[in-house]
Amino acid sequence: MLILAGLGLYDEYDMPLKVLKFAKKVDKIYAEFYTSLLTGTTIEKIENILGKKIEVLDRKKVEYEGYKIVEEAKDKDIMFLTAGDPMVATTHVDLAIEAKKRGVKLIIINSSSIYSAVGITGLQLYKFGKTTSIVFPEENYFPKTPYYVIKENLERELHTLCLLDIKAEENRFMTANEGLKILLELENKIRENVISEDKKVVVLARAGSLEPKIVYGKIKDLINYDFGKPLHCIIIPGKLHFMEEEALKYLALSI
Repeated sequence: MLILAGLGLYDEYDMPLKVLKFAKKVDKIYAEFYTSLLTGTTIEKIENILGKKIEVLDRKKVEYEGYKIVEEAKDKDIMFLTAGDPMVATTHVDLAIEAKKRGVKLIIINSSSIYSAVGITGLQLYKFGKTTSIVFPEENYFPKTPYYVIKENLERELHTLCLLDIKAEENRFMTANEGLKILLELENKIRENVISEDKKVVVLARAGSLEPKIVYGKIKDLINYDFGKPLHCIIIPGKLHFMEEEALKYLALSI
């Protein structure tokens, strides 16, 4: 069988007990940490808790050779670990579909995800619109998608969760500061009055940890603020309910 299992958001203590239960029984454990990762722990600490070695796979082995994992699961019990929830990234959904197509028994162990953790800000989850990702620009590559997603959500008075780029192989994690600068650059390029220095945003750092940082303020006041260690995400609020305004007053640090 193939077990797709989530480890949660921050450290080795976030994983569900079901992960521990099944890990003791499986023949092999794989993991990937390029879609997201746990910044509050190490592979060694996770291995110590599970009592088994973990083989970490890179993007190529998961996205282009994932069928090999499924084939191996025909004859063995295989666990595939991810940060957050295993069914958030489309890559993991592909593995689940492939398992079903090939007649491999599939078990999914859900876990905490940034999609639920943003509730710590006090913003109401049902008022979030489409999520977007802000990626590191490269030569001849500066995606405008985040700008238009934010625009559409704001037109519908919805909040936008902006996930920030991770380049795990380079140990490089986009900060909220970099993400905000990119949004201002996009406004300078597109000029549809969606983002401005006076736009108020929420930055959430280290979600899932015991000491997350939640900061609310204008972009111009946050762009040079020290949010601490990664991972960070940015939320562009839509129309705030009075309870959301009160929550931000007491749960977030206002700048």
